[in-house]
Amino acid sequence: MDRTESLPAQTRPPGVAPVDPGSVLLPGHDVPLGRYTTVRRLLPQRQRRMVGAWCFVDNFGPDDVADRPGMEVPPHPHTGLQTVTWLLDGEIVHRDSLGNVQPIRPGQLNVMTSGHGIAHSERSPAAHPPVMHGVQLWVALPDAARAGAADFAHHADLPVWRDGDLDVTLLAGEIAGERSPAVVHTPLVGAQLVARGGAPARLPLRRDFEYGLLAMSGSAQVGDVPVAPGALLYLAAGRESLTLHAAPGSHLLLLGGVPFEEPLVMWWNFVGRSHEEVAAARADWMAGRRFGVVADDPAPPLPAPELPTTRLKARTRHGDILS
Repeated sequence: MDRTESLPAQTRPPGVAPVDPGSVLLPGHDVPLGRYTTVRRLLPQRQRRMVGAWCFVDNFGPDDVADRPGMEVPPHPHTGLQTVTWLLDGEIVHRDSLGNVQPIRPGQLNVMTSGHGIAHSERSPAAHPPVMHGVQLWVALPDAARAGAADFAHHADLPVWRDGDLDVTLLAGEIAGERSPAVVHTPLVGAQLVARGGAPARLPLRRDFEYGLLAMSGSAQVGDVPVAPGALLYLAAGRESLTLHAAPGSHLLLLGGVPFEEPLVMWWNFVGRSHEEVAAARADWMAGRRFGVVADDPAPPLPAPELPTTRLKARTRHGDILS
């Protein structure tokens, strides 16, 4: 059994068991991103490293950027993952070493597949909206896809429907008989839920999926667990449905997937399987090999930090270290 499943979802008096021992509430912590942006990192954490193949969740904003540059992340590399970008407010221009230059705005989705290696930058345009708010997600690629060719896709039209008092936008994967056009490599789902009324909502789930519910704005409650803005509620596999209460206007993000069983080494912007693989990716980036040059971005690329003095260890999705 996943050792995190026995952790309580919230603080309780000694001896009082949680109603749902298969849930873990992750508050996240603040991390600087570039020069002007601070994000709240929800994954990975000690208590929970992944939700399905979702291995990285950064929630940023809402930030007032009317008199600031907004997001400024210079060219940097990636391996072994997909980046998934979704905005509630603002605008970001994606540039990559395949030659793509693509603005993204609310309601649109950017999916970049790194494969063996790609570089990109993310910047707010000079004339940008006054508020920036969104998420940056990573999806770990399985062995069958992680050494393949790099790719990028922009999706301006996604499945959107009303389910009771919820407006649902399907970002990735499948749910409720709908399928996103975004290419994925493991069974998963990513969906935005916007509450339009105060009635409880019931969502169908897959029993073989584990899930995470992120409150991007507003608030939600699942069972007796309140989910405040910027918090992620992990829900273990084995559920057929999810009943939630959300304040009208709340924006929630539902992530889920089949538990990812391949061990990972995650360091800086690389997702690999061994110390040697990550060290080779770092060496290639610093030597100007493999990743190419980001289109239409004259800024110098970000240098990789020094590798730790100890050997990087592969970890399972539970956080267990493999030799």
